[in-house]
Amino acid sequence: MPLPLVAILCPREFKFGDPAAAVECSVLDGTAMVHTLPLDINGQIPAEALEADALIFWHGPFVNGEVIARLKRCRAIIRNGVGYDTVDIKAAAARGIPVCNVPDYGTEEVADHALALALTLCRQIFPLAAEAKRLGWQINVADKMRRLRGRVFGIVGLGRIGTATALRAKAFGFRIVFHDPYLAPGAHKALGIERVDSLDELLKLSDVVSIHCPLTAETRGMIGTQEIALMKLSTFLVNTARGDIVQKAPLFAALREGRLAGAGLDVVEHEPLRTAEEAATPNLIVTCHAAFCSPEGMIEMRTTSAKIARAAVRDEPVWNRVN
Repeated sequence: MPLPLVAILCPREFKFGDPAAAVECSVLDGTAMVHTLPLDINGQIPAEALEADALIFWHGPFVNGEVIARLKRCRAIIRNGVGYDTVDIKAAAARGIPVCNVPDYGTEEVADHALALALTLCRQIFPLAAEAKRLGWQINVADKMRRLRGRVFGIVGLGRIGTATALRAKAFGFRIVFHDPYLAPGAHKALGIERVDSLDELLKLSDVVSIHCPLTAETRGMIGTQEIALMKLSTFLVNTARGDIVQKAPLFAALREGRLAGAGLDVVEHEPLRTAEEAATPNLIVTCHAAFCSPEGMIEMRTTSAKIARAAVRDEPVWNRVN
């Protein structure tokens, strides 16, 4: 009998692509054949993928109900990453296909990145560097620089990454508050942080607002004009979760008009930035959806997704199932 097929779908331009799939092959050796299928970011799912016993997706086209209906013998769809909004999980569940993600691979990296953005904003690192490189020494942003101790660091979503971020921010002396309507009562007490009852309350209190919730129908566009208006003029907004949680137009307008002190975004709505005007937005730091990046994190993520695929093709229980 031929071995089962595990297909890895990877965009052609993706920098972490590895046609040899060395990490996955080491996990699946003797259990399954591994084929890497390059595809365009908005292209069609290759015919070979429809024959696979398990699919591992990086980034790419939306795996909708029509695609799922055409899968011949798929026993698991695995998202190489935390987010799974590119897969129709209900359609997959209707066909009995588990959809799994890798929610814990980049916890350290994303939490580190969120703190790096927050500290860079609070201490005005980029304006100071620009001043020094102009051979000046005026410290023109002295009035914008913040002492960290005692400032309120508000976290939206206290999952793995939100918790890791809270611990890091607490070590810097921030007062940590969070809002997460799905967290069990009392779970925050072990961390020594404060819970608030509503997003509005958190936005009013915080000097830094850091987003750490998943993108869902509930959270899409959750931070918009009304929410930004609740924040203090001195507040910094950080988003290392999903771009579509924060509405780009009202955020950039608030930055241009001085109604918000600054923003540090690893992700943006409709990424990447589209115009020179967007790129010129004042008091804005943008990184390239790179918070998760590190060689160690990539190996950890790929190993986990390959292990889930191995369990699936062996008809063993899978984990990290989201449907």
